Amino acid sequence: MKKIDTFSSYEGREILHRIFQKLRYEKRLSSMVSLITLWRIACFEKQMNKYLNEDISVAHTLGLFSGTFLWMEEIVNRFYFSTINSFVYFGAAILLVLIGMRRFSDKVTDEIVIAGIIFEAMMLMMVFVLMLFSPKEDTYLEKNDESTETADLQNDLLDEIGEISRDFAGSLVQLEKLTETIEKMNENQELIAERLEQIMENFAMQSAPNPQMLDEMKLVNVSLNNFGNNLNSLNSQIESLRKEEIEIAVRKEFEKIISNKLT
Repeated sequence: MKKIDTFSSYEGREILHRIFQKLRYEKRLSSMVSLITLWRIACFEKQMNKYLNEDISVAHTLGLFSGTFLWMEEIVNRFYFSTINSFVYFGAAILLVLIGMRRFSDKVTDEIVIAGIIFEAMMLMMVFVLMLFSPKEDTYLEKNDESTETADLQNDLLDEIGEISRDFAGSLVQLEKLTETIEKMNENQELIAERLEQIMENFAMQSAPNPQMLDEMKLVNVSLNNFGNNLNSLNSQIESLRKEEIEIAVRKEFEKIISNKLT
């Protein structure tokens, strides 16, 4: 629920204007009914929910005199000054016509002229009262100007905040893309590091003998040595066999020679 102190504040004056607009143009009430209703509101009413579709409460009523003064300033003077001023001109015109006709016709009596003068005096007195209770336009306009400047400043701030938010969102998107690019670069670097490790291992294997190969070569050398020894022993055995065969052959020949000689 919205709560205001009194109708003499800027918010209260604005609420009176809104109620006047609603009574005159939405509910189509007459000027007299609208004026009486607004006078009662300005003086005594506290709850505005039956006049506006809003839950507004007035903390302190202005009373008869202050409420009437405010009603004269904000309602009668603002919305009916031109109407009353037109009646003043109308009364002045009638008074001039009556005075002119009084010189040329006896039908226009002094009482009629006096009545016209009284009517014009009443109109002038009413205009005097209205001008006496003229609202402080400068203060009201300053408040409206301040409100307008505040609203413009708020709109500018909102626009700036919106632009900053858009720039920040764009920066976040760019940072996300940059992060993805860096992650891909890290993955590529890891792959390159793995490839380099494999290349270094291959190069190390090519530049330095493999321990397994060395063991196999040692076994081959041992086998070759054994094979050489076996060949040497085989050669010695072959030579001994040849010697034995030669001896056997010589013996056989010698036996043949001896047998031939004995026969």
